[in-house]
Amino acid sequence: MRLASPMSPLRAAVRRSWPTLLLASTGLSALGCSASSEPGAAAPGTGSSEPGVRFVGRVDLRNPDEPRFAWSGTGFVVRFSGTELAVRLGGGQQYTVVVDGVVGPTLISSGGADTVASDLAPGEHLVEIYRRTEAHLGESTFRGVVLGEGQLLAPPPAPERRIELIGDSISCGYGNEGEDMNCGFSADTENHYLTYGALAARALDAELSTIAWSGKGVVCNYGDDANSCVDPLPVFYDRVLPGDPSSTWDFSSWQPHAVVINLGTNDFSTEDDPPQEEFEAAYVALLERVREGYPDALILCTIGPLLAGEDLSGAREYIQNAVDARTAAGDTNVKTFEFEPTDPNDGYGCDWHPSLRTHEVMAERLTNVLRDELGW
Repeated sequence: MRLASPMSPLRAAVRRSWPTLLLASTGLSALGCSASSEPGAAAPGTGSSEPGVRFVGRVDLRNPDEPRFAWSGTGFVVRFSGTELAVRLGGGQQYTVVVDGVVGPTLISSGGADTVASDLAPGEHLVEIYRRTEAHLGESTFRGVVLGEGQLLAPPPAPERRIELIGDSISCGYGNEGEDMNCGFSADTENHYLTYGALAARALDAELSTIAWSGKGVVCNYGDDANSCVDPLPVFYDRVLPGDPSSTWDFSSWQPHAVVINLGTNDFSTEDDPPQEEFEAAYVALLERVREGYPDALILCTIGPLLAGEDLSGAREYIQNAVDARTAAGDTNVKTFEFEPTDPNDGYGCDWHPSLRTHEVMAERLTNVLRDELGW
């Protein structure tokens, strides 16, 4: 099967509160992260009463003065007392901004101090900022928050429930804000905050870490050229920053209750599908790596909703075979579930990707599965 248009190429939730560092004294206080002796990604703590920010997702802290992140949905949470807040973010990405539970205008980072909340009532406020855009568009750098006359407070604790989602453009939110299938990829129409994974996580009061990249597959990426089977998603799975092989993720620092894998659409979306034996072997290897990193997590495998017909039935068969192989090897905490193909009545996003309505339908399905399996 060939999709109408190619999918364009190219989180540990950190509960630790990073103490504040005075970056400027110009009437406004600019506050960021302090230095740390930790060599890589930050590890979750047990909560802190220190003022600071709480990062959400895989964040590279090798330079603790400028933490970097790139995976979709990664970001940070800030609690403060005051009436205004600005943030300093390098990388020029787009972000969802949530102020006291209300989603505000999209933030496109200028590289300087960008105001994300102003004219608030005096008192305590909570600001959440998450990447809308995906990793292939570049990294984000956190350079601090800027307060008016207010005071940075200790951030709220992270949710107790944790989900990791491994996927491709569907899980990134490719084109979900597009008008229809006729638009191509753009940062403006990609919104991870409204993907099925993010919607399900919020419905379950869970923290989500998304490891996804448009166009990536289990064995082969989108396309039929000679390089289409080079660097599929599993190559990047161990990384904090997908573009930096030295940024190794510490799996012990953040243990999810469930890992959802929605990967394989790109393997079956072009003319040359990978051989069954090759696909199943690669999928088993991915399941083994996830299990090695997360010994106690429920692993849920699925695919959809873009495939149909023989491609869908074939992909489901191969994935089920891989899961059966892991079960036979003694891993009884890995299962499958199904997403139904896109309902045309729910519309399409750019390049035939799931619309906002389709993401809602998928989120309801995933929410129910997680509730049933985990008793949430």
